[in-house]
Amino acid sequence: MTVSSNDVLPLDKIVKAYDIRGTYPDQIDAPTCRALGVGFGAYVRSAEPETTSVVVCRDMRPSGPELVGAFAEGVMSQGLDVLDIGMGSTDLMYFASGSLDMPGAMFTASHNPAEYNGIKVCRSGAAPIGQDTGLAQIRSVAEAEGTDAAADDAETPGTLRTDDLLDAFVDHVLSFIDTSKLKPLKVIADTANGMGGMVVPAVFAKLPFDLEVMYPELDGSFPNHEANPIEVENLRDLQARVLETGADIGLAFDGDADRVFCVDEKGQPVSGSLTTALLAGAILDRNPGAKVIYNLICSKVVPEVVAEHGGTAIRTRVGHSFIKQVMADEGAVFGGEHSAHYYFADNWRADSGLIASMFVLEQLSSADAPLSELLVPLQRYAASGEINTRVSDAAAVIDAVAAHYDGLGTIDRLDGLTVDLGEWWFNLRASNTEPLLRLNLEAADDDAVATRVAEVQAIMGA
Repeated sequence: MTVSSNDVLPLDKIVKAYDIRGTYPDQIDAPTCRALGVGFGAYVRSAEPETTSVVVCRDMRPSGPELVGAFAEGVMSQGLDVLDIGMGSTDLMYFASGSLDMPGAMFTASHNPAEYNGIKVCRSGAAPIGQDTGLAQIRSVAEAEGTDAAADDAETPGTLRTDDLLDAFVDHVLSFIDTSKLKPLKVIADTANGMGGMVVPAVFAKLPFDLEVMYPELDGSFPNHEANPIEVENLRDLQARVLETGADIGLAFDGDADRVFCVDEKGQPVSGSLTTALLAGAILDRNPGAKVIYNLICSKVVPEVVAEHGGTAIRTRVGHSFIKQVMADEGAVFGGEHSAHYYFADNWRADSGLIASMFVLEQLSSADAPLSELLVPLQRYAASGEINTRVSDAAAVIDAVAAHYDGLGTIDRLDGLTVDLGEWWFNLRASNTEPLLRLNLEAADDDAVATRVAEVQAIMGA
């Protein structure tokens, strides 16, 4: 396949803080992906001059093969070989990047609707690439394609080869737990027609669980429900099936299967913060005194549990590139986000919904209690969930809220505005892509949450 780079679409709408994402074909198409491949190849040549190959992977979206082919063509024009591992989950791509020590590109739009596609890129060893650590450079080179300032092609273009790493990935996932201690639990996994439909059965085939997979067909049109488990409506089918079958646990994966949300045996969703706390305790019991990273919209229960298990909790900004970098800088063993991304030092600090699932199932197998009872000691606070408010001037609203609470509590600007008033706290952050402010608030109980949300929204003018 040969793609002309003369019709590169504007990139300002699709190059985000952590990845590349847009609607196909009006925002992201083959010529644009070829140009981005050139940009990625040029970036790799400058950042990792000893590197000779990159790995590419894709989810089940129909536009994937075309876009991957064009991207690979751009990468090869820079003299780099391309290893195409076909369809897979994002954590499978991170495994490939880490185990083979290659830069990688995953074609996915994660939980976004069917009309989207995108690219998550990383350096060798699954090291993160964000706006300030390579994405801006990739975008600049891509935008120059088709102009006199375009990157020079290599004298000898790279070559394309294929491989299947699924079996090796399965073995890697299972290496995190002691499979001999697992009990024959009943597990329902809703893979939402996403890549979990491929990787989840492959991992569970070697385990003693009674697994039922809902919507396992790989279908990028998402005919049953969106592959976005952070939205409660997308959990309803799983909740109902857990109750109907008397399952011990439900697992809800997003489109590229790098995130997982749990549902307990009563059909109740488990927040990403509670899962982070549960995993942190288990991992610290094996790594006494270690460091754990959590993002600043996680519940206070996370740093409390880390301290109770003898670890050191380190608070960071929202976003995988920030968490991975802090994990590397601090030598942390684990990191968690309220959005259900879970990062593991022995997974090249990359996130994996499957590895997180293994830890939860190991904990459940070892406990003489159902999941709901395991979580009771962690259910210390009530949370608002993320509340989005459209505003005309996000910075001005944040400044007004900060001024109101000045002197009343602890205020920081690590990521947006965080105000801690002792019995309750909140974070207010601007969206990277829309004129929205995102409010997350935690208090002692639901009534206190409702009261305090109304208070903050009044100050916001919402």
